[in-house]
Amino acid sequence: MEDNTINEQLHFENRLEMSHIKEKTKAIKDEIARVIVGQEKLIDLLLVSLLANGHTLLEGVPGVAKTITAKLLSKCIHTDFSRIQFTPDLMPSDILGTLVFDVKKSDFEYRKGPIYANVVLIDEINRAPAKTQAALFEVMEERQITMDGVTHPMELPFLVVATQNPIEQEGTYRLPEAQLDRFLLKIQIDYPSRDEEVKIITRENNLLTGNKIDDISAVVTGQEIMEFQALVRQVKVDVQMISYIAGIVVNTRENPMLYLGASPRASIALLNASKAHAAIRGRDFVTPEDIKDVSHAVLCHRLVVAPEKEMEGITASLIVKQIIESVEIPR
Repeated sequence: MEDNTINEQLHFENRLEMSHIKEKTKAIKDEIARVIVGQEKLIDLLLVSLLANGHTLLEGVPGVAKTITAKLLSKCIHTDFSRIQFTPDLMPSDILGTLVFDVKKSDFEYRKGPIYANVVLIDEINRAPAKTQAALFEVMEERQITMDGVTHPMELPFLVVATQNPIEQEGTYRLPEAQLDRFLLKIQIDYPSRDEEVKIITRENNLLTGNKIDDISAVVTGQEIMEFQALVRQVKVDVQMISYIAGIVVNTRENPMLYLGASPRASIALLNASKAHAAIRGRDFVTPEDIKDVSHAVLCHRLVVAPEKEMEGITASLIVKQIIESVEIPR
């Protein structure tokens, strides 16, 4: 009996068919890699967000391919795409839509805004004032818009990818914690390495056509994405893994270097992101490595560092790293 158990552990077979997810996500990566050099972690996390049915905030200095990566992801999916450029004078109705009086019907008609798409790119989200940012609360959390007492559900799948520049402060509005909490992941995008920079310059020098993304093909449908999301929800999470997630999140609340720890929504986000990460790797079960790999992107934007520690140069990312190292890994 014991030998059989060991044999099963050594020759584990997925109870769910995950190969299709692995094939399709690899196809998306291959398409994006035709334009983007490196940034494997960024692309992996974007796919995690997509499969976990969550929204993503991309943060990085200008010119590190935040916007183009989001556009490439949308081109790989055969669905509707919309881009909204946030500006200080943008109003909620410019995003959600507005009621327009129809003379023929002698009644008001709801004219939908650009938010009605499957993949929505919000460029420079921190440039719009709080009133406009608050207009996204309901649609991001509940996948619906309430206009004049009438609820309008969004067509699924529905994914928001927002970008922001952390350097420039003039004409920007800091995202409130409630808004940040609605993003499953916040991905920090760094500068490429020297070798990657050489590849970028070489590829641009050899480019014959003006548009880099013209030849990118859709490799997956919206319906397939919804099927993948349903499959990801069935990924097995052992009791020990759940305890590990809880240990990490509770540690953020008890950490003296943090003014604000992670909420139960963060625990659920960490769970769902870990499931999606496992699915991309072709597994139907979550490991501690899955949890660790997504922890920074899930947790850092939900934490508020104590002011005195922030003055010392301590960041949320550093604290999360320390927490992961201190919480015992299940065996």
